[in-house]
Amino acid sequence: MGELFATGRIVDLILGLMVLEALVLIVFRRSAGHGIAPVDLVASLLAGAMLLLALRFALTGAGWLPVAACLAAALVAHLWDLRRRWRVP
Repeated sequence: MGELFATGRIVDLILGLMVLEALVLIVFRRSAGHGIAPVDLVASLLAGAMLLLALRFALTGAGWLPVAACLAAALVAHLWDLRRRWRVP
């Protein structure tokens, strides 16, 4: 188990599960006719994916620049998600 964390492969596993989650939700929406719109789903999952990539870079000792870039991308994705959700009465 320690090897999964030391190599960052745990993050790869979680990202794979996120892709599977997205596919299941998109298929559900198409078959049921309701659910989360794909663009909203991407906006939501992208922020988490960028945080996971930052974690992977940190776990593998990639240096501060890739970590910072992923954190900045996570912020942009999060703000995009908030903007899509924000409703002014």
